Amino acid sequence: MDYTLAVYRSPEYEELAFQLMVNHLVSIGYPQELLLYTYDPTFPTRGLVFDTLLGNLLKVDSNGNILVCAHGFSFLKGSEILEQYSNKFIQRDDTERFYILNTLFNLTETYLYACLVDFFINCSEYSRCQAGFKSGDLFMSFRNMFQDVRDTMDFVHNSGILKKKTLGNLEKYVLRDPRLPLLLSRMKEAGKVFLATNSDYPYTDAIMNFLFDLPPGLKPGTSHHSWHSYFDLIVVDTRKPFFFGEGTVIRQVDNESGKLRIGAYTGPLQHGVVYSGGSSDMICDLLGVKGKEILYIGDHIFGDILKSKKRQGWRTFLVVPELARELQVWTEKSALFEELYNLDIFLAELYKHLDSSSNERPDITSVRKRIKVVTHEMDMCYGKMGSLLRCGSRQTLFASQLIRYADLYAVSCINLLYYPFSYLFRAPPVLMPHESTVEQIPLDFCDMDVFLEKQQNHIQPTNGTHQGSCNSSDESIEEEEK
Repeated sequence: MDYTLAVYRSPEYEELAFQLMVNHLVSIGYPQELLLYTYDPTFPTRGLVFDTLLGNLLKVDSNGNILVCAHGFSFLKGSEILEQYSNKFIQRDDTERFYILNTLFNLTETYLYACLVDFFINCSEYSRCQAGFKSGDLFMSFRNMFQDVRDTMDFVHNSGILKKKTLGNLEKYVLRDPRLPLLLSRMKEAGKVFLATNSDYPYTDAIMNFLFDLPPGLKPGTSHHSWHSYFDLIVVDTRKPFFFGEGTVIRQVDNESGKLRIGAYTGPLQHGVVYSGGSSDMICDLLGVKGKEILYIGDHIFGDILKSKKRQGWRTFLVVPELARELQVWTEKSALFEELYNLDIFLAELYKHLDSSSNERPDITSVRKRIKVVTHEMDMCYGKMGSLLRCGSRQTLFASQLIRYADLYAVSCINLLYYPFSYLFRAPPVLMPHESTVEQIPLDFCDMDVFLEKQQNHIQPTNGTHQGSCNSSDESIEEEEK
C-alpha cells in the first residue's frame, strides 16, 4: 500500500519523518544542536550503502565498485577513496558492515547519517578517529551511530507517531489520484485483486478511505463503493519480507474495532473479511493462483520485488517515483549524454590501429578528465548524490537489481490504466558488447505478413526440425500470452 497505492508527498513526508527522528535522537541524549538541521531533498538518493565502520555513504555498482563516496556532506576524491577502500571496491556480502538503503522510507535515514557525521566533524568537543569520534573517555563509533539511527527509524514507525502525524493532515502528506478507483475496478473485472501491506488495519483503513473518498464533484448520496469492494483479498500486518518465507499465523480482523480475532484462520476465502499476517503461500492458496499468474506491484526492491520473484516466481512491477525526475533530466540534458557517448567513441578511435605489437601509448589524460567532468555535471543535474540509476555511463546497484528482478517498472501503478490487460509486455532487445560491433540493418515493417514469413523461414533449420533455442523462445512467448 505505502508508496504503491498511497503515494506520500515529497519532500513534505520526508521532512516530517526527519524531524521526528531528530527529536527522538535528542530525547535519548544526542546534542540539542541537531535540531538546527533541516531536511534537504537534493542530497539523498535511494540505493546508497552506509559503511558502519568508516561512516561513509557509498554509491556502488552491481559488483561493489565505488562510484561516489561521501563523508558527512564532504565528497571524497578518487585518491581519498583509494586510501580507505582498496581498488575502490567493497564486499557487498559483508552485511555486518555495509547496509543498503533501498527504500523510499530510507531517504530520511540516509540524510540523517550525513547530518550526524557532519555534526561530530564540526563539533570542537570531539576529535576524529578512523572508526568514529572521541571526547575524553567517550567514544562515538560509526557503528553505534548507525544502530541508534536504525532504532530511531523503528521507533518512529512502530510507535505510531509518524502514522498519527500523517493521519492528522492527510491532504498535506498523501497524494490522492482520482484515477485509482477506476484502475482497480477494471483490474477486478479482468481478474483477482489482492492487497498485502505491512501496515496495521486502523492505519490501512484510514489511508484507503482517504484515497477512495468521494471523487471531486461527486455529490453526497451518489452511489459510492467502499474501498474493501475493490479487492478479493485484503491482508494487513504482513511483515514483508518474512511474508515471502515462512510468514506468520493468519488471523481475522474485526473490521469495526480493528482488533484481531483469537485463533488462526483455517477456512476458505471470505469476501469482505480482512486478514492479518499469513504468507505468500497463503495468498496463492486462498486465491487459487500460483507463480506467473500473479503480477505483484510494490515499491521495495528487496522486500517486495526480489523476494516475490525468487521465492514464488511471481511477475513483478516495481513502482519508482524517481523516474519522473530521471526522465526529465535525460530529456533536458541529452547533450551531456551525447557528449559522453562521443568521448567513448573517440577513445576507441585512438586505439583503432594499434595491436599487441604496438609500443605507442596514446595520451588519454585529457579525455579521461573530460569524462569525469561530464559525468559529474550529469550527476549534479539529479541531485548531490547523483542519479538513482547511473553514474555517467555506469549503472548503479539499484539499476542492476531493477533490471534483474522487476518485469515491469514505472513511476506509478496508474500507468497500467493506459494498457489493455491483454497487452504483451516485452523488453527491447539489449545487445551484448560483442553484438554491438556488428552493424544492424534497418528492417522494413510495411508488410507484416511478409516480414513474419521471412523470419519463420529464417529460423527453420535445413532438416525441418526446431532447434532448442527456438523452442525455448516460443515457450516463453506462450507463457507470457497466458
